[in-house]
Amino acid sequence: MEKTCNFCNRKKSEITFLVSGINSYICNFCIEKTYSIIHNKFDIKKKYKNYENIINVKKPKEIKKFLDQYIIGQNETKKIISVAVYNHYKKIKFLKKNEDIEIEKSNILLIGNTGTGKTLLAKSISKFLELPFTIADATTLTEAGYVGEDVESILTKLLQSVNYDINFAEKGIVFIDEIDKISKKTSNPSITRDVSGEGVQQALLKILEGSIINVPPQGGRKHPDQKMIPINTENILFIAGGTFDGLEKIISYRTNQISPISFFSKKKKYQKNFLSKIIGNDLIKFGLIPELIGRFPIITYLDPLNKNVLKKILKEPKNSLIKQYKKLFLMDKISMNISDEALDIIVDETIKLGLGARGLRYFCEKIFIDYFFNINHINENKVLNIDKNLVLKKLF
Repeated sequence: MEKTCNFCNRKKSEITFLVSGINSYICNFCIEKTYSIIHNKFDIKKKYKNYENIINVKKPKEIKKFLDQYIIGQNETKKIISVAVYNHYKKIKFLKKNEDIEIEKSNILLIGNTGTGKTLLAKSISKFLELPFTIADATTLTEAGYVGEDVESILTKLLQSVNYDINFAEKGIVFIDEIDKISKKTSNPSITRDVSGEGVQQALLKILEGSIINVPPQGGRKHPDQKMIPINTENILFIAGGTFDGLEKIISYRTNQISPISFFSKKKKYQKNFLSKIIGNDLIKFGLIPELIGRFPIITYLDPLNKNVLKKILKEPKNSLIKQYKKLFLMDKISMNISDEALDIIVDETIKLGLGARGLRYFCEKIFIDYFFNINHINENKVLNIDKNLVLKKLF
């Protein structure tokens, strides 16, 4: 009888070699996988400098100063988030379990147009605090028993980011993107079940509140024979974001700033102030259930990006697109320069596209793709000057 690996059942003829033990064998594939698991475990500990201490509490001004390096504008939002994150992790580090006073979680709801920096805010905070971070897409979630993912899969991604270190994962940050897409589809009774709307909101309540949740280790759907991993979400900070298309219209009706007839003609004039007047009832009318809104005690908004802000985003942050392209060219010993007039054209076209900061990358790629493809043929001086005429030629 041909020998097989006791771990994966591969036959000797299907592998490179078998290592024999006492009445057992292990193949080279399983050895490599075991080594990888152990190696990754130690890499996680090296990656987060504060692993043993877990939490390194930073003051709100320190957090905002760091965010300023990556995010242009949005000062009020950065201030609110900095305080919320500070209080949340201060509670985790210093509040003892037996104390009389219990401090509630500071989950945050971010509302703003696409490309205004919702995801970047959450990523930057995680990077600064050296904590586990994951992004979950609410659009893939459905009510239990239907095609799609269970809400517990959100926590699976967090576990996977720290190689299943439960203790460390329980101090992490989860960003739930597109949360507006799980709003109730209609306020009227319907014969069809809203499997990706209100049912998902109800399922999220327990996770957001702070409970011990049984999580499937591989994500997806739960089934009876599957081994579950219990995670306590009490100290996990949840940040949710969404564009909430149509919310401004709801606010405008409530504040009587714009009548239904004149909304579209005057929208541009009042747009800047609409989200600053948001209240919980506006979100209920949009389709979120009151219980879910209650799990997000901090609700803030991001300002729309105007031309000046987009231009700053293009060249000023630590990870700005222009700095990234300059670095990429520098790796080939090419000095790249771009004029202000050229930047103005990129910004103008981005505003027309309506994708916020994400649209900047689209136009930059159109401009630089040919230069990267023909990198060997750039002039002998190793200097690339991008001006207004060249950008017009590339984009139109």
